[in-house]
This record gives sequence, structure tokens and C-alpha cells, in this order.
Amino acid sequence: MEKKRKRKQLVQGAEETKPKPVRSGPTRTGTVKDPFPSHGRPTPQECVAVRDTLLALHGIPPELAKYRNAVQSESPEPVLDGLVRTVLSQNTTETNSQKAFTSLKTSFPTWEHVFVAESKDLENAIRCGGLAPTKASCIKNVLRCLRERRGQLCLEYLRDLSVDEVKAELSLFKGIGPKTVSCVLMFNLQRDDFPVDTHIFEIAKTMGWVPAVADRNKSYLHLNQRIPNELKFDLNCLMYTHGKLCRKCSSKKGKQQGEKGNDESCPLLNYCTE
Repeated sequence: MEKKRKRKQLVQGAEETKPKPVRSGPTRTGTVKDPFPSHGRPTPQECVAVRDTLLALHGIPPELAKYRNAVQSESPEPVLDGLVRTVLSQNTTETNSQKAFTSLKTSFPTWEHVFVAESKDLENAIRCGGLAPTKASCIKNVLRCLRERRGQLCLEYLRDLSVDEVKAELSLFKGIGPKTVSCVLMFNLQRDDFPVDTHIFEIAKTMGWVPAVADRNKSYLHLNQRIPNELKFDLNCLMYTHGKLCRKCSSKKGKQQGEKGNDESCPLLNYCTE
């Protein structure tokens, strides 16, 4: 069984941060190759600097920080719950996705109830989260595949698998993409992985951490190779939080505004290079 790394205690500001030593070279995760091996950014030093800058600006949101010590919890969130929660978060706001998940759990006490429910009833339960037919179909497919392959509606067996094995397992479920898999790895299995959503993708491109030609999937592969494992959780949560609040670092226009000396310019623009 792969040994889970214990997360450091939550810090409330940069002045309280005691970073772990960061390796001088790029991080290698799993067996996947970097699609941009000649692109030397971000460096470990850049990752630390951006982490500290955003930590001083935002802190780690409590709803994300709770996952840090989940490995020590006597009752961690079930992996299947985490997977479905992530599916419901796609293409909607956090508020709406949380409402959808709460409605789902209220309407169907167990996953067995969801499994035998009519698709329309499941859609109605999660409609407030948007894209109800698509998400209901995905959830139903996951449960059906689990029943056929494992005989039970449970994903706890993933805790005993390696990162590559988890990716291989979850990729078998139709509708479960790389970002969803990465979120489950980081939040529910406490593994060192770096999900790339739209916010993080745009920030990474603006700062030049990925080439201009990179798409989200290749950015995910590159950033997971370059960002040191011990920084992935904090940096991911902070960049995600910042991306929701700031629009100045997600486009060339925003970068140009920062160069004009706007006092309210995004601090991440200082890390951009031509």
C-alpha cells in the first residue's frame, strides 16, 4: 500500500508559513512524460514565491483546508462521495454544486437508492447544479460499472492503489476526465497531484508556466512534472481561489493593465515573462 504523506498544519498567513525544503529540480510524478520537456518553468523557486504571495493575499479557504488532515480523520469523506461531488461541480458555481450534492444525499439516503432510482428522479434531485441529464447519466454509469466490476457501490479500494493505478481505474468510467480524477487524488486520497481547472489554466498561461500552445490536458501533465509535490496542494488551492476572485491575470489584457501601473493590479503579473 502506498504510504500516504501527512499534510502539514493549516497556516493562516505567509508570516506563519514554514515551508518544507523544496527540491531544486523538477518533480516527476508517475510514469507519464512531460509534453513540454524543454519548457523550464515553473521552477521550484517560482512555485514557492507564488505560493507565499497568494497565501499572504488569501490564505487557504477552510472548505479546502479540511482535506489536508483528512488522512488523520476517523471518518474521511467516502471516495465515491468525493467523486460524485466533483462531477456535480463541473460547469457551475460552488454554491450550486453544493446544493445539488445536498439535494442528492437528502433525496437518496444511500448509493443503492441512487442506483435503482429512475434517471428523471436523479435529474430532478441535482437540477439546481446545472447539466442535470449529463451529470445524472455519468453518476448512473459509475454506479452501474461498480456493481458489474466490483459487486458493490464503493470506491474505498482505491485507497490501496498507486497514483497510476487510480488513474487507470477511474478512466474506465465514462464521463470521468483527467481533472475529476486529479481532484479525487488530491482531495479524497491525499495524493500529490495538481488538478488544472479553467482558472489555473489561464493563470499558468498568463505567467508563462506553460507554452502558449498548451491545452488543459497537456498543462496538467507539464505542471505535475514541474511543481514539487510538497507544494501541490497549497499552490493548487491558492491559484484556484485567486482565479475565482481576479480576472486581471487571466488574459493578455489583464497583463497589460498591470504594466500600466494599476495600483490594484494582480500581484501574479509580477511573475509574467515575455
